[in-house]
Amino acid sequence: MSFAAKKDEESGLSAYYNNKTTVIQEARVFNESPISPRKCRALLTRIVYLLYVGETFNTQEATTLFFGTTKLFQHKDSALRQMVYLAIKELAETAEDVIMVTSSIMKDMQPNSEVIYRPNAIRALCRIIDPSMAQGVERFFKAAIVDKNPSISSAALVSAYHLFPHAKDVVKRWVNEAQEAVNAKSSSSFFGTSASTGGYLGWGGSSSNANTGYQPIPSTSYITQYHSLGLLYLIRQQDRMAVTKMIQQLGGGRSGAGTTLKNPMALCMLIRYAAKVMEEDPNVQKQMLDLLEGWLRHKSDMVNLEAARVICELKNVTSQQLTRSIAVLQLFLSSPKSTLKFAATRTLAALAVTHPTSVAACNIDLENLISDPNRSVATYAITTLLKTGNEASVDRLMKQISGFMSEISDEFKVIIVDAIRSLCLKFPAKHESMLAFLSGVLRDEGGYDFKRAVVEAIFDMIKFIGECKEQALSHLCEFIEDCEFTKLSVRVLHLLGAEGPKAPQPTKYIRFIYNRVVLENATVRAAAVAALGKFGLTNIDAKLGRSVNVLLNRCLDDVDDEVRDRAALYLKAYDAPPLIQPYVKEESIYSLSALESKLVSYLSDPELLDQPLDVSSIPKISKQQAAKDSARVSTLETLGMPSTSKAATPPPPSAAETQSNYASQLAEVPELASYGNVLSSSVKPAPLTESETEYQVSVVKHIFRGHIVFQFNVSNTIADTVLEQVSVIMQPQTESGLTEDFIIPVPTVTASTPGVVYVSFTRDTPEEYVQASFQCILKFVSKELDPSTGEPEEEGYEDEYQLEETELAASDYIIPSYVTFASEWDRMRSGVSLTETFALPAMESLKAACNSVIEILNMQPLGGTEDPQSPTVHALQLSGLVAGGGGKVLVRCRMTYSKAQGVTLEVGVRAEQQAAADLVLNFWSFALLFVAAAVALNYWIRFRYLNKYTQLKEPPLVKADAQELHPDVNTPEQPPAFHNYLDEFLQAVRVFGFLEKPVFHELARHLQTRRLIAGDTLSLDEDKSFYCVIDGTVQVYAQTGQPTPDGQSGSWDEEDMNGYQLLNQVGSGGTLSSLECQDELAGRRQTRRTPGPPQQILFCATPSKDEIPAFGFRCQPVRPEFSSRSSPTE
Repeated sequence: MSFAAKKDEESGLSAYYNNKTTVIQEARVFNESPISPRKCRALLTRIVYLLYVGETFNTQEATTLFFGTTKLFQHKDSALRQMVYLAIKELAETAEDVIMVTSSIMKDMQPNSEVIYRPNAIRALCRIIDPSMAQGVERFFKAAIVDKNPSISSAALVSAYHLFPHAKDVVKRWVNEAQEAVNAKSSSSFFGTSASTGGYLGWGGSSSNANTGYQPIPSTSYITQYHSLGLLYLIRQQDRMAVTKMIQQLGGGRSGAGTTLKNPMALCMLIRYAAKVMEEDPNVQKQMLDLLEGWLRHKSDMVNLEAARVICELKNVTSQQLTRSIAVLQLFLSSPKSTLKFAATRTLAALAVTHPTSVAACNIDLENLISDPNRSVATYAITTLLKTGNEASVDRLMKQISGFMSEISDEFKVIIVDAIRSLCLKFPAKHESMLAFLSGVLRDEGGYDFKRAVVEAIFDMIKFIGECKEQALSHLCEFIEDCEFTKLSVRVLHLLGAEGPKAPQPTKYIRFIYNRVVLENATVRAAAVAALGKFGLTNIDAKLGRSVNVLLNRCLDDVDDEVRDRAALYLKAYDAPPLIQPYVKEESIYSLSALESKLVSYLSDPELLDQPLDVSSIPKISKQQAAKDSARVSTLETLGMPSTSKAATPPPPSAAETQSNYASQLAEVPELASYGNVLSSSVKPAPLTESETEYQVSVVKHIFRGHIVFQFNVSNTIADTVLEQVSVIMQPQTESGLTEDFIIPVPTVTASTPGVVYVSFTRDTPEEYVQASFQCILKFVSKELDPSTGEPEEEGYEDEYQLEETELAASDYIIPSYVTFASEWDRMRSGVSLTETFALPAMESLKAACNSVIEILNMQPLGGTEDPQSPTVHALQLSGLVAGGGGKVLVRCRMTYSKAQGVTLEVGVRAEQQAAADLVLNFWSFALLFVAAAVALNYWIRFRYLNKYTQLKEPPLVKADAQELHPDVNTPEQPPAFHNYLDEFLQAVRVFGFLEKPVFHELARHLQTRRLIAGDTLSLDEDKSFYCVIDGTVQVYAQTGQPTPDGQSGSWDEEDMNGYQLLNQVGSGGTLSSLECQDELAGRRQTRRTPGPPQQILFCATPSKDEIPAFGFRCQPVRPEFSSRSSPTE
């Protein structure tokens, strides 16, 4: 021990010396002459150690140490030089003027420098240089990437990987060198020098073979391929086609044997890239799956496992596609290597959740692993068997699990308990053995996570398996007698208070609960008092109620105020039975986010402090919804910005959380500070543009007591354009009862920085709930970005963009709130009550009607009534609060459905105020419902009946025999199959490409033959027909607007004579028509305006033939069914 302590003191690693002050003071060893390599190495080691453990140096200290370290560059000790580079790399992030050492580092990057120095110099230079200097060192990095030494090449590749975020354009130019490094056949080894070089660890020679005799030997690791593949993907990751092509080139075909990748880690990385491509683009799934199956036969176990894991984790993978990967994993189950068995069992355990039948083929091998010495492998084997086994094997598996539960860690115990919880719900008949097992492990030693998992499993059994409820409650009562975790005791007591009074013998739980009042801490005692109060107030037994009353009176003497307050509350409910429903039996609670926002606004306004807090405007949620919200990850990001990227988005916030975040966002706008608290905000931003447009705009409506604020979230998707002075002009379509106050524009909107425009209106009558529709126009000044500087140009142009209309509807004033519908509906019987009946013939189901009503009214559906259980009769129950003191409003929609009449809807409204009832049951609210129904019906008819032509296949164009192109009356023999030629003609005219056979034959009846003598002309504008040339040649001319001068003669043989110009020459089988004729056939009859005088199109028969037969039909405006309304040509 003394020797070790002495050694620590000599090496400078004693804990006494490992502090920042001592290190800075000892930095003077860098200035000694001669330099002691041993002392300097020890001090540099201590500096790096302090940085690694989290110690920080300020800028001055880091700069002093940095430049003191650079003085050691001239020393020839290779180990010291390595430590110098390591220290420089770590200090460069804090020190100043580090760029001054660039020239010294670049000397070690030269090709004739020592091999041991070049990789370290490359890594240090990557940390030191400014991104603007990346172009200056580009040639050094390119040369290093393709170097034969893998240590140099890997250092350059990894440095380029870290340099890419700061200098993307420069690093992207290195793609050819990275591709060369991937395809390298061989490279020098990690210790690849000859013995004569005498370098450190065999690296002492330079990379110049001629000067030092350095002889590279082939590498067996090919680690450079792994690094270069990562850089290639980083460069190409935004180009999906390029990534797909790279995977196919490096994949080696279906067998995988043709790949140039020799490094297993590189192949595993390629497999992960393939999995990502499959997830983003399902169209290439088959190609990628063939590559994955080829990699299942690779000689490396690592590659086999990665390919099998990716196939097993595919979405919507079929049992047939899993066959080969499961076979590979089954082979690994019998491998002598524990790592392979662990990886295989873990993959199968995850797959068994979705495909238990496919994994069942491995059950025999998995049962052999239950007794494996590696308990991690045995744990996964057991959990997989629990998911794939049948009901008969449950008892045997439970006995085997009990044998080694004490030998594994809590982490694996949790995995087993979760598997047993799933098995309980799968085989309810075996609940006794599984409940006995869970109660047994609940008494064993274990941490909080393990005990919580067991308690959660028992909770689920109580919830879903009614037969075991009483026995499970007894086990939980025994558990809290000796529970060291306060949270678990509180949860168990809460469950006892909810389920205990419903049990056949509730009195047997009272003793366990009251023991907690006597023996536990204040938190558990308060929970026990609440459970006792529920037993006394919800049970029918009067004797039990009197006994609980006595126990609660004893709790009034408790030392903790929370315990005394709860006892006093429940005793008060004994004296006033009407308090039992809202305080004991209530199934809803206040939304915590809304309550917090209300309290903050209440405390921040001095005028409200003189009045009691009004909780009537705080929405309530069900206890089930509260449990979901507590389990969901919260997000505090800015809401409503249209996203232009396809990155994964966080879980959406709850409605109350959205309202709270909007309130804090509006509080930061000075112009809105005098408006007071926001009463309601839209839960979801309403898009006003299509997702594919260059400008994306969505609107959020904020309701204040005397104002309404429209928030427009504007996003620009054009990378080389910036929008300035962005605003939105709103124009109400009718008298809206709103007066515009001001518009808060956005100074600048770029592709990376969205903006928010606010438009404020004053409510002329704050007591009224105004509903109106607005036309919206986005106005801005568009400026191009200079590619060289990235700055916008000085001059731009004003532009405007038409947005969709936005509506201020009843849903903007209503906040969803949970209530117990039956009791509240009866309570509001004496209040305002309205009833109306509506007919919705366009609704195709009760589910569609429910969704439309919920969306239009923005109210909370209650009791699962949003999902109709009957296809013909249903009752929808809704509840909400009207912002601005409108009070509570309930809606009951009774509806019936029949195919002949659609949905018949009876809407009943009960509210605390007349204005709230009128808001819900007015013309505008249900006009939206009719519009939604009409739109749904239109789309249904359109895509169900009017698009059958899209299912028709275009017949192939078959070249007809030459004899069939002469339907001449002088020909003695008629063509044997005239309809074949007709098909070819109509196929050539693309507007008829998808017509059915009956339509072809109908058109054939109207075709007529016309003959032209050589030199004859026809005007396509005057004679609106389709023509097909049978024999001869036709020349098409267009009027140029430049008539031939007087005195000059012209002929059709010259290209520009008589004011016409030759456009085309059509031979046998060709077609002739005018564009106007095609537009009329397609139903597009709008006028086309072209600059200049109208042009006339003529076609003229050439003198090579005496007669040119052709046939066609005249074009007239036709109806959509394409019936043969066209008249024959004259």
